[in-house]
Amino acid sequence: MKSLRILWAAAVAASAPLMTGAVDRTAGLEQRLLAAHNRERLRVGVPALAWDKALAADAAIWADALARTNSFEHSPADPSDPDVQGENLWAGTPGAWAPEEMVGYWVDEKHDYRPGIFPAVSRSGDLEKVGHYTQLIWRSTRKVGCALARSQKEDILVCRYSEGGNVIGEAVT
Repeated sequence: MKSLRILWAAAVAASAPLMTGAVDRTAGLEQRLLAAHNRERLRVGVPALAWDKALAADAAIWADALARTNSFEHSPADPSDPDVQGENLWAGTPGAWAPEEMVGYWVDEKHDYRPGIFPAVSRSGDLEKVGHYTQLIWRSTRKVGCALARSQKEDILVCRYSEGGNVIGEAVT
């Protein structure tokens, strides 16, 4: 009888995270990030993105560098590079955000977005209020790769895009 109680207690303890909803919020990270991007791209009528392992590897290098240095800034770009990658960054409380919520912060910028020729695409005139969104929906972008790293204070998501968007003088969608 005592061993049955111990077995029952062990079973309850093992299933407690599932019963309380405590699951890994980033399980299936790559697929979920790609799906979140493509839902918004479908909504605005631009082609879906494909996941790119090389872009994800580049994103991981920068995400790890940011986490290691406890900094948060875009990677330096070489303007002479003909294949400049686009980049979106996000940071938040460790373990508290699902991939869809991370991308959702970029999608929420659509409230200030107006279709047009870049950079005249912000209702408020503040390009920083729409820059993540415009990269996410940039018509000629075809590939994305992302990586998540944890610093001492936050989770950091870096997404890289090819072809990079936010090109002055070009239409967004």
